[in-house]
Amino acid sequence: MKIKEFKNFKDKPLPELRKELQAREEKLSQLRFDLSAGKVKNIREIRHIKKDIAQIMTLIKLSNHA
Repeated sequence: MKIKEFKNFKDKPLPELRKELQAREEKLSQLRFDLSAGKVKNIREIRHIKKDIAQIMTLIKLSNHA
C-alpha cells in the first residue's frame, strides 16, 4: 500500500475498512496457496499484502477507540 493509498483509508468509514481487510485476507490466502503450488513469481507481494492487512487493522482498532 502506498502512502497516498494509506491516507485515503484514514477517511473511509469502518464498514469499508472491514470489507477491504477481508479482500486483502482472501488475496493473501490465495497467494499462499499459489506459492505452495509453485505458481507465484513475486514472493514479495505476500509481504506487501501482510503489511496492508496490518495497517488496515490498525486503522480499524483506532476507529473503534475513538
